Amino acid sequence: MNASKKARFMFILSMVIFGTISLCVRSIALPSSEVALFRAVLASILITCYLISTKQKLVVSHDPKQLALLLFSGAAMGFNWILLFEAYKYTTVSIATLSYYFAPVIVTVVSPILFQEKMGKKQWLCFLMSTLGIVLITGIGDLGQGSSHLVGILLGLGAAVLYATVILINKFIKDVEGIHRTLLQFVSAMIVLFPYVLITNGITVHTLDTTGWIYLLIVGFIHTGITYCMYFTSLKELTGQQVALLSYIDPLVAVMLSVTVLQESITWLQALGGLLILSFTLYNELSSSK
Repeated sequence: MNASKKARFMFILSMVIFGTISLCVRSIALPSSEVALFRAVLASILITCYLISTKQKLVVSHDPKQLALLLFSGAAMGFNWILLFEAYKYTTVSIATLSYYFAPVIVTVVSPILFQEKMGKKQWLCFLMSTLGIVLITGIGDLGQGSSHLVGILLGLGAAVLYATVILINKFIKDVEGIHRTLLQFVSAMIVLFPYVLITNGITVHTLDTTGWIYLLIVGFIHTGITYCMYFTSLKELTGQQVALLSYIDPLVAVMLSVTVLQESITWLQALGGLLILSFTLYNELSSSK
């Protein structure tokens, strides 16, 4: 298997694994903030071991502004996880995931303000159609789903805003790249989340049963540590267009598992809304990658 095919396989595998995280998170009887904290802790341990085994030196910027950006992005990443995990509790996995994938649209709209990038007709079309998709996902006219469904969507959108924040901040970080940056962001997330967990719920991980521990280790080591290593290792060998296309395996797997494994319902209007978000965001990213 040549380098290109191996990279494509690793990227696809990482997207499939990312798409299954909701199944594990729902089986961990801990507050979302604590799951996010130990996700960062376990992943940091594994990535540190990976860097040591591959004899890579951790590159740390000496620029205070760059370090501050890393700290802030790590905090945003940690709270992004919290909101997404909470969204799973209030609505279906498919709706939470599709709401979360509004993040690229947010980046598209904010980029002209931060980076003086112009929004052309295609970008405006993608923004409007993706926004329509969110409106359809909320289930306008379907009051039977209750207020918790709307809360789940708002939590998913909140997670999308934080994820977009991480993406935008990363554009300002120049001295640290790839897996090194991610490790530093995980450590930053730990620094911020630890006092937050202590203040809100306290550390209750010791109350987990064997099943809960297994799922927590899977989320920390496999969904985060190993998968991020595969993701960044393969990223260097793929084109922007390949990344844009293959990234949509993640939400598609999440939606399929939601409907088939978890037996969660989704209306045809919500499915249409999800299709609008994914298709027009993909259309925008493919245009950008060219």
